[in-house]
Amino acid sequence: MARVLLINPSYRVTYASTMARFGVPFYPVLSLATLIPRVKQSGHSVQVMDLCYEDFDLPMIRDRIKTWRPDVVALTGTTPLFSQIRTIAQTAKSVSADIVTVGGGAHCSALPELSLEEAGFDYVCFGEGDFTLGQIVDGVDPATIAGIVRRDGSGHIVRNPPNVWLKDLDELPYPSWDEFNLAQYERYWSRLIARRKPVAFFETSRGCVFSCNYCGSKNTVGRGFRKKSVARVIDELKYSLRHGFREFFIVDDIFTTDVPRVKEICEGIIREKLDVAWSCANGIRVDAGDQEMFQLMRRAGCYKVAFGFESGDNRVLKEFGKGGRATVEAARGTVAMARKANIDVFGFFMVGLLQDTEESMAKTIELGRELQTDVLKISISVPFPGTPMYAELKAKGLLNQFDWDKYNVYNPQRLYRHPTLSWETIESYYKLAYRKMVLTNPAFYLRRLRHGLRTGEFFYDIYYFLRFVLAGAKI
Repeated sequence: MARVLLINPSYRVTYASTMARFGVPFYPVLSLATLIPRVKQSGHSVQVMDLCYEDFDLPMIRDRIKTWRPDVVALTGTTPLFSQIRTIAQTAKSVSADIVTVGGGAHCSALPELSLEEAGFDYVCFGEGDFTLGQIVDGVDPATIAGIVRRDGSGHIVRNPPNVWLKDLDELPYPSWDEFNLAQYERYWSRLIARRKPVAFFETSRGCVFSCNYCGSKNTVGRGFRKKSVARVIDELKYSLRHGFREFFIVDDIFTTDVPRVKEICEGIIREKLDVAWSCANGIRVDAGDQEMFQLMRRAGCYKVAFGFESGDNRVLKEFGKGGRATVEAARGTVAMARKANIDVFGFFMVGLLQDTEESMAKTIELGRELQTDVLKISISVPFPGTPMYAELKAKGLLNQFDWDKYNVYNPQRLYRHPTLSWETIESYYKLAYRKMVLTNPAFYLRRLRHGLRTGEFFYDIYYFLRFVLAGAKI
């Protein structure tokens, strides 16, 4: 039987210099937890190195590999983490050329051949790979494994046919949390983003039927909407509670795609009297939901919903792929419904979208200033590999950078030349957005004050604000 070491890189390098470091979700990695059962099913041993809350310490990683002597080292991560992944994979090979290295996650799915070449992986998994690593570890003939990139006998890079997207998500194993030290994560828990600890990422569905050009989720979960049954969701919540979790971050692309199902899930939580706190951290659309849904969500333990507002211009929203129904007017109405249900509102906004003009970015800023959000995040849009935005800019020769460390929404870099706007203009609107939407917005401060007094989080707000200022107040 094989020894399998699963590694998640450090987030500290990505978040270290920005306000985001005070609200990083240092939680056990759901994608790795879901891989483990299939690997253990055949009798293999599994250990996890989740470095998300650690500094990047290569000697420590090398020592772990030398000490435990894994047969397989598998790594996952997003684009800004890929340089760490590459270094760790090469380090594993330097310890022993016999170690099989496997890459997966968002970046590898977007650029599987290039990832294999850059990191020297033996295999790269692309698409939906919940069961793929298990096949590799079992020693299945690589030529027959769907959803991998590999080298053939002549050393040429070969892409096998993709996996078929799972039709029934109830077939997925329950995540294995035994390999994670939950107490370790509690040390890095932030009240800015969670109310209880420990916290788990939780998935009830996969996919999205829309085509926003900056979104790369189609690489890992495909187009369309697939869901776990309501009974499975409720039972998995019970399972997670038994493992000690007390709060859940729903990571579905759009949890509210099927509104009647959302209501059924909430009714199930209420009926079973599950003591859970949860939030929709990934963001939901402003055109999905009604007042009854938000009221049920609140009764079922949901206290915060993130909305992907993105732009304050209906033309831009439609042109980048929102579909035409997620309008500015819908945003105003949906925020009002969430607030009426006593649910906190988190807003995501972007400037520098390919369809943006100075006029549209000004509208975005005004919308962000007007909407009654409790927390908001503004970013310069980043053309992550595998997105239509990346493909369009690359085809037009407008990409400036292929240094993956710089693909970081929390530390905007000059990654590309916008078709119609200068980078200086985009940066100026980015800074203006924070100034007008937050720093010089009395209504925002008043909402935070009321929120802090209502929830008992007033002193947490002061604490994190002072840390932000003392750290140099970098956004």
